[in-house]
Amino acid sequence: MDRETVSKVARVARLKLTDEEIEQYAADLEDIISAFSVLDEAPATDEYDLGPVKVEDVLREDVVSRDSDPAELREGMKTKNDWVRGPRLS
Repeated sequence: MDRETVSKVARVARLKLTDEEIEQYAADLEDIISAFSVLDEAPATDEYDLGPVKVEDVLREDVVSRDSDPAELREGMKTKNDWVRGPRLS
C-alpha cells in the first residue's frame, strides 16, 4: 500500500500521522494485504456451502393422534358444558 492511500485513510479517520508512522502503516498494511493473496490460490467452486454438512429440508406427513383422553384431562378442572373455566379477567 502506498503512502498516498495511507494518508487519505488517516485524513478520513481524522488521524494525525507523522511521516514515520505513514511509512510504518504502509508497510504493515502491505503485509496484511499480501497475506490475503493465499485466498487467490484456493480452489473455486460454483457451490458456496459454508456448512460442513449439507442441510436438506425433509418434510414428513403429520399424523393426527390423541395421546390422552380429553375427558380424563377435564376431571380436575372447573368446567361448564364441557368447556374449561379459567379465572375471570378484569
